[in-house]
Order: sequence, then C-alpha cells, then structure tokens
Amino acid sequence: MEFSNSLIHWYLQNKRDLPWRNTTDPYWIWLSEIMLQQTRVAQGLPYFLSFTEAFPTVFDLAKAEEEQVLKLWQGLGYYSRARNLHTTAKYIAFELNGKFPSTYKELLMLKGVGDYTAAAIASFSFDEPVAVLDGNVYRVLSRYFNVTSDISLPKTKIEFQQLAQEVLDKKNPALFNQAIMEFGALQCTPKNPNCESCPLNSSCAGLQNKKVNALPVKTKKTKISLRYLNYLILKDADANFIVQKREGKGIWENLYEFPVLETELPLSETEIMDQVLKMQFFNEKPIDIVSLHSKSILHKLSHQQLNIRFFEVQFASKLPDSKSFTEIEKLPFPIVIHNFIVANYYNSL
Repeated sequence: MEFSNSLIHWYLQNKRDLPWRNTTDPYWIWLSEIMLQQTRVAQGLPYFLSFTEAFPTVFDLAKAEEEQVLKLWQGLGYYSRARNLHTTAKYIAFELNGKFPSTYKELLMLKGVGDYTAAAIASFSFDEPVAVLDGNVYRVLSRYFNVTSDISLPKTKIEFQQLAQEVLDKKNPALFNQAIMEFGALQCTPKNPNCESCPLNSSCAGLQNKKVNALPVKTKKTKISLRYLNYLILKDADANFIVQKREGKGIWENLYEFPVLETELPLSETEIMDQVLKMQFFNEKPIDIVSLHSKSILHKLSHQQLNIRFFEVQFASKLPDSKSFTEIEKLPFPIVIHNFIVANYYNSL
C-alpha cells in the first residue's frame, strides 16, 4: 500500500489540470484516450479541444462526415485511430442509443479499443478496479520493482498486467491509474529522471541497483522501410490542382494527396523529370516542370521513412476534375503535404 499511497499523494500535489480529468463522461474520456495513444499531452490537448467543440456529444461525432473528422485530426498521425473513432461513435450512437458499455470486457468489443483504453474508460468512468498498462506504467513498474523482463515479448505483458493489478488501489482505481501514468509522464521520465526528488527513491529497487536508465528492457527493434515519393503538383491554366484520395489499406488511408510517382531507389531531378515527361496526363502535355525543393523532405513514421519531393507540372489548358486552392485547403491531407501546401501556395493564391 505504501507504493500506491505515495503515488496518489504525489499525484494530488503535482497533477496537470486537464479537461478529461474533470469528468466521468465516457465520451470525453474515450476521446482523450484514443487521441493520446502514441501522442504527448501537449500535442493532443488542442485536438481534444477542437473535437469537443465540433462534436460535443457522441451523436455529433457519429453524424459527421469522415472527411471532417480526418481534417480535424490532420497532423495527429496514426489516422486509423480517427477512422476507428468515427466508426465506433456511429455504433454507440445508433446501435447503443448513445450509451457506452460500462465494463472492461464490454469496452474491449468496441473497434479501436484495446486493453489499455478499455481499462482507462472502465476505471475513470465506471470505477471498475482494473489496472491500466501503458508505456508510462511499464517504466514506473519496471524501475520500482527492478523487473528486467523484455517488454517487447508478449509474455511480459501478462507479467506486467498482473503486477499492475496487484499494486492497484482497488478502492480508488481511477485515482491510482491517473497517478501512476502521470508519475511516469512527469517524474519517472524516459531519459534522465530526477531520482533525487522522487518520493519513491528510498524504496525503488531499480535505483538501488543503478539500473534506472536501463529499464524497462526492450530488445526488439522495429524494422524501418524506406520509400521514395515524388509528388506531382499538376497545375492547370486556371491555377487549379489535381488531388486524389488514397484508397485501400496502408498509410494515410482516405486522406488526400497529389498524384505520386513512387520509386524503389532515389532518383536525380533529371531522372524524375524524364519519367514525368513520358507519363500521360489526360492526353495533355506539360509545358513546364519545376522542382520545388533541391533536397527531399524526410518524413518519419513508426515503420517507414518517407523521402518526399515535390515537382510542379504546369499545363496550358484546363485539366478535368481539377480543384481550386480554396477547395483543396478544406480537404484532409497528411501533415507533411499540408505543410508544403501552406508554405508554397497559401500566400501566393
């Protein structure tokens, strides 16, 4: 109990004032937890505020168009979270009459809701005594109890889940879960934690064994693939553009982009321009091709590194289905393309 009591005491003195902590409304808590997956609070908070302003209830989110949802999500990454969020909102609104499942096991049945999110909603909204297990919790538990099991292995998750459940304050599950996650975010940080000021330093086994910076143990490395994307900005005589929606599975599903020439290896500007000249564009021939960056933009995703370049391809005639800048700025784009559009076209059109 000393461990849980110390964490709760620390939390009550140091917690951040965040909007989803001032409510037990499962809609707000669900929304915040989905947004904060693999996202820092400082980055996620503005998105949460925008979403709750645009969609104050689960019914509002359910009735929204997917493009509106993706546009508000633009820049937050991992866009499958937004698509699953929208799908689940429609299920809760239209199939469950707006009432969220109230138990951990029932919450797990929702699309996009895994073990951690289900535990968070169940404990924060419904006070169910189920422990959360996220990156912060792994770190705190592994250091405090000196657990050296490899967290990249599936069996280790079971070990940590059991440990988290053992130390959970069953009478105050919501408070304890918030406390241990906040402690990991602010005090027991990934790099260079301030152990001297830590209220648990006298009983932390990791600190006593001088292993704090080596815990948690994670040996499996994510394999990173390289992709070379050459975006062709087809600009017609009316200064309109061709954009297309990405279809099928993969990165940026249902977001918009310019037509793209993907190559297996990096090509020189001359080689790319030669390939573009051989391509068919609505039976129209370009009158000019301009490289808009001398170097490629490196955009890092969890499993991929994208080397991105932009080439403006100009035409003397009007292209079919082209869109004005006013039209395309309302569409959801991957943030790297959105930033390029803003930097190169926002002030010139």
